[in-house]
Amino acid sequence: MHAIVLHEGFLDGLFKAIDTMDATQFGSFIAEDGEFRFASAPVVRGRDAIIAAVDGFFGTIDGLAHSVTRVWRDGESLACEGEVCYRRKDGNDVIIPFVDVFEFSGELISSYRIYIDISPLYAE
Repeated sequence: MHAIVLHEGFLDGLFKAIDTMDATQFGSFIAEDGEFRFASAPVVRGRDAIIAAVDGFFGTIDGLAHSVTRVWRDGESLACEGEVCYRRKDGNDVIIPFVDVFEFSGELISSYRIYIDISPLYAE
């Protein structure tokens, strides 16, 4: 098992790509054969498919902003906890807690799992 070696600002850059809804930039953090799971959605495999899935999700909202409050590292894994504020299409904001778990292959994410109850975002 190897310790994660990430460049300074890795998480800031990742969440900036997400919060600016730049799916292509987000994809640059993911390994070519990476996998991604958002809430209870099926796992998406491969960078191009992940970019398409994330871009599709971005089309359902008007914006988002993450606040990370805690980060853990363990060997080749990293986890973070925080809150995400989603701007819904109706203009209302919804704040939801989340935990993200990352596994790495070198400096890229090989597995990205987001644990979140996304139902409040789409509630009437």
